[in-house]
Amino acid sequence: MITIKNIHKDQRKKLFILIVLIIIYVVYLLFSVTILIGWFIDNIKTKEVSEKIEKSIVVEEIEGTKEELINPPVTQESDYWYYTKQKLISIDFTELKKINSDTVGWIQLQGTNINYPVVQTTDNSYYLSHSYNKENNTAGWVFMDYRNNAVDLNSNTIIYAHSRNDGSMFGSLKTVLTKEWFDNKQYHTVYFSTPYENTLWQVFSVYTLPSESYYITPTFENKEDYTKFLITLKKRSIYSFSAELNENDKILTLSTCQDNYGNRIVLHAKLIKKNMRTQKEGK
Repeated sequence: MITIKNIHKDQRKKLFILIVLIIIYVVYLLFSVTILIGWFIDNIKTKEVSEKIEKSIVVEEIEGTKEELINPPVTQESDYWYYTKQKLISIDFTELKKINSDTVGWIQLQGTNINYPVVQTTDNSYYLSHSYNKENNTAGWVFMDYRNNAVDLNSNTIIYAHSRNDGSMFGSLKTVLTKEWFDNKQYHTVYFSTPYENTLWQVFSVYTLPSESYYITPTFENKEDYTKFLITLKKRSIYSFSAELNENDKILTLSTCQDNYGNRIVLHAKLIKKNMRTQKEGK
């Protein structure tokens, strides 16, 4: 038998549930707003740091007289020769080192917004949450894997950064997955300058994949393992690049997040030209 007392009890129960849901919604809304405000503030701070860097340094194109071609192919028809005609870039690291002593290089990728100093520390977590000026910042910075040798580059030199929605850091790396980027042959090069050498790299693979540790292996026990590694990376590419690979190549890997589920966007390039710097040039 339904009584007035039971009806009131049922209404109170529904009202309680409604209030709880409203509280949960408000808390979630406040949390989301706080996150968005934090992202907005960090984006502003990152832009300020980037502008300070731009005022401190000049990225110069150079045509060195002591350029060394790396592992040239036998055939003269290879695109290798087309890319090696490009000029290198050079950076005076004096002012950058004053801002951040962890600076180990400068990276520039054609057809994207990637044009930043690269840092390196004793782990792969610090620069996920710190900016170039070492202040806390969710945007992080562009950094080299702590296992890599920044002076004598390893078989695989790995560089990471967050994929920011505003296109900063490696936020524009997703551009390399587009056909428009692939179809522009001039984009298929990466410039990487360090205090010790200026280098040019030819892209040979771009793809996405779930998070794994294989593609970020910096060194190898033997040439057989390294050759197998190179073949795997090239086969993964969503586009067919003309670059030829063998066990004598050194490669550069750029990696960033594709989404919030652990998937990655990856680019690989092989070293094709370098210019050794003097102590004075490198600062």
